[in-house]
Amino acid sequence: MAIGTGDKAPALDLEETVDAPRIQLSDYLGRSNVLLVFHPFAFTPVCTEEALDLQENLASFRNANTEILFVSCDTSAARQAWRRELGAEYTFASDFWSHGANAKRYGIFDDASGAALRGTFLIDTSGTVIWSLVNDADTRRAELVSESLETLGGEEDGARPAAGRSDGT
Repeated sequence: MAIGTGDKAPALDLEETVDAPRIQLSDYLGRSNVLLVFHPFAFTPVCTEEALDLQENLASFRNANTEILFVSCDTSAARQAWRRELGAEYTFASDFWSHGANAKRYGIFDDASGAALRGTFLIDTSGTVIWSLVNDADTRRAELVSESLETLGGEEDGARPAAGRSDGT
């Protein structure tokens, strides 16, 4: 069962790059909110759309004292290559080893595909999940940006879909 709104967020242990310190949820506690966004695979169309939506709205998240952690079970090298290709300026983290351990703690690992579902968890500075959304691997989270920003007290109308799409889907 997936972690939900009101639950204490489980610990995180993610890799951004092989030679950097691992990312822990405790790094953010008392300092900033975290939008933890799990997705199935890098370099795929729906995941790319979601990544671009987040980048287009990065300033709104930062203005709301919120760091974005975009996570899949791909290797950290693949994650960083994809981040550079997209020109993203937020954290792309790897849950590769031990394989899917973080997605499992959040209740969103799909054993059949060996990947995370589309799980999104907005975690406040005290470590409590204040908004969550879980979709299957094939269903895009159209409400990802608008609803999370609304929860943070941001202007929903200020959220923009990724470039090239005017309908937000």
